Amino acid sequence: MHLQGKPVCSFDPEGLIFAAGVNSETVKLYDLRSFDKGPFATFKMQYDLTCEWTGLKFSNDGKLILISTNGSFICLIDAFKGVVMHTFGGYANSKAVTLEVSFTLDSQFIMIGSEDGKIHVWNGESGIKVAVLDGKHTGPITCLQFNPKFMTFASACSNMAFWLPTIDD
Repeated sequence: MHLQGKPVCSFDPEGLIFAAGVNSETVKLYDLRSFDKGPFATFKMQYDLTCEWTGLKFSNDGKLILISTNGSFICLIDAFKGVVMHTFGGYANSKAVTLEVSFTLDSQFIMIGSEDGKIHVWNGESGIKVAVLDGKHTGPITCLQFNPKFMTFASACSNMAFWLPTIDD
């Protein structure tokens, strides 16, 4: 099955490298300083997709790229080699909703909302799910954003939640 998904794109944290996802199967990397020469790297993803890509997002250190889909999985790739490091699943998205994926500020954890209003969290290095957070959302979490300066984040569907860290004694 070959999908003709919408193009998705993202800039790296320095604003110099531009990643473009094409046809839900290829990631092309461009350097803005030599954009006219075409992509300096092209990564064809080697897995069978039954869904479309809905977003690309660089980690804050620029070493990783998350590929979000309208299915029930997201993919973490090495931004330099295009190698799939982990595929994360186990969250609800049976209605093919565009759910936003996010890195924590330190790029250690990956988070995505789900159609049941919960947020799923994985360790990016090990690939292990470490938490499922319940923000009492009434529908799919379609927006999930980290504060760029402080360890807080916001999640939203038809209502919004702000998350603050807690310190256990």
